[in-house]
This record gives sequence, C-alpha cells and structure tokens, in this order.
Amino acid sequence: MIQPTFIAGVRIAAFAALATLGGLSQAGELDRIRDAKSITIAHRDASVPLSYVDDQQRPMGYAVEICQRIAEAIKQELKLPSLEVKYLAVTSASRIPTIAEGKASLECGSTTNTAERRKQIDFTIPHFIASSRFIVRADSHIDRVEDLAGRTVVSTKGTTNIKTLERVNNDKILGMKIIAASDHAQAFSMVADGRADAFAMDDILLYGLRATSGNPAKYAVIGKPMTIEPYAIMLPKDDPAFKKVVDQEMRRLIQSGEINQLYDKWFLKPIPPKGITLDLRMPFMLRESFKFPSDKVGDLVIN
Repeated sequence: MIQPTFIAGVRIAAFAALATLGGLSQAGELDRIRDAKSITIAHRDASVPLSYVDDQQRPMGYAVEICQRIAEAIKQELKLPSLEVKYLAVTSASRIPTIAEGKASLECGSTTNTAERRKQIDFTIPHFIASSRFIVRADSHIDRVEDLAGRTVVSTKGTTNIKTLERVNNDKILGMKIIAASDHAQAFSMVADGRADAFAMDDILLYGLRATSGNPAKYAVIGKPMTIEPYAIMLPKDDPAFKKVVDQEMRRLIQSGEINQLYDKWFLKPIPPKGITLDLRMPFMLRESFKFPSDKVGDLVIN
C-alpha cells in the first residue's frame, strides 16, 4: 500500500517541477540577454536618417544610435563585463513579427506607436514625431492631395500610411489608384520613373529619400499633414522589467539633453555615407513632448 505521505510528496515535487518549467518558459528579455551575453537590434535599411545602412551594410542613424545607448544601459543594469550587439535587418512588414516572435529585443527605426500595434508589442518613449505627406516630381504641378484625384499613388506595405491613404481617398472621393510597394526604395523609384504620381509616407522619410536621390531639386514634398506619427522603439509586450530599463534610459537621454545632441548630429549636420545634410530643425511637437517624456501617446488623425 502506498502511503499518503508518499503521494503528497510526489504531488509537491510535480508542482515544483511545473513551477520551474513555467518560470523558464516565461523568462524575461533581461534573463535571455544575460544568458546569451548578447542583444539583437532590429533595424531598417533605408529610413534615412533614423535607421539605414551604409555602403558596407553597417546599420546607422538617429534611432540606431539611441538603441546602442539603450544596449549599453542594459549591459550596466545586468552588470555584464561585455555585451555583444547583433543586428537584424527588417522591413515595414516584418518588423512587428520580429519583435513579437522574440527574434530581436529592440526595433530601432521609424515605427509609429499605434493602438493596433500595441496589441502585439510595447513601445518606449517617442524619439521623433513625423506626419504623413506626399513626395512628387517637382514638375508635376501637384501641390495638394486634391490634385491626386484619379492618379496613381504608392505607399509602402505594412505602414500606417496605406490605411491613411485609403481613408483620405474615400473621404474626399478622389478615385486614386493605390499601390503597395515592398519597401520605401521601390515606392520612391516608382515616382522617379513615372509609374506613380506620388508616394505617401512619413515626411521625414520622404525628405531623407529626396536628399539621397542624387538630384533633390527634381522632387518636392507636398500636402498638409494627414496624420501625426510618434516614432518609438518597439520591444516585447508585457515585460515590465525590461521595459523599465529601456524607459529609464530613454528618459535619461531626454532629460540630460543628450538626445538633442543626437538630433543635431543626424538632422542638422552632414551624415554618412555621402555627407548629405537634411537641415531639419526639431519639430515643435517633438520639442514639447521632451518636456514631459512619456510612453503614452494619443492616436491622432488629422482630417
């Protein structure tokens, strides 16, 4: 006959084993980084000057450098003598799954914090605020969205701009033909070679594409802002310990004024690899948001 005390002991051991397994399966991002002694940063390849690659495919940009500062803060938090930083290129379509599926700890690019996206991932404090507009050929005589009635307009797959474009098209009954490109470079090339009349995207990215085109005078960024786009670094959802470290470093960068130096470096001075200068002063809304840094944003749409 098996003694009750033996059965109880087996049950206790089983519960302990399950609890241990549960703890392992729910290990946080800080634990994974500590164990691997490395962190993976997802980045974009053509979001100048926020997140892009040079001629040797090395990631760089305003958002990438912010992520590098965050990686250093994580290293200090974990008291690691060294932390290997790995990079993973993502697209507009793949960036959210990359974070949601645990393939990278941070996504450093030009991603807008929206309510829909917050269902899958979390965001830290915004590092930039853009607005959705259009780039056209300067000789097209297109100055406003109404001039695009019946024309072909492209935007990038997996961005908020596609939905904005569809909404504006329906609201204003413009009859635009909307095309989804695989990436920003393809969308811009469609405007350059005449396959599309306009490219709808966040204005800072349009200015970056214009500046690096080889002939900026051929293109114009036009139209009133259709949306407000608060860019923020993505991180895994529901990991408060990891998010606390990330938020603390973002807040330190802002409150110390260090982020202003980074902004000047990437938006007001010549940037690699070609030494172009965007000469874009800090937007008023971003400057004001830095007075009270918060990860809470309003999901604002401009009609």
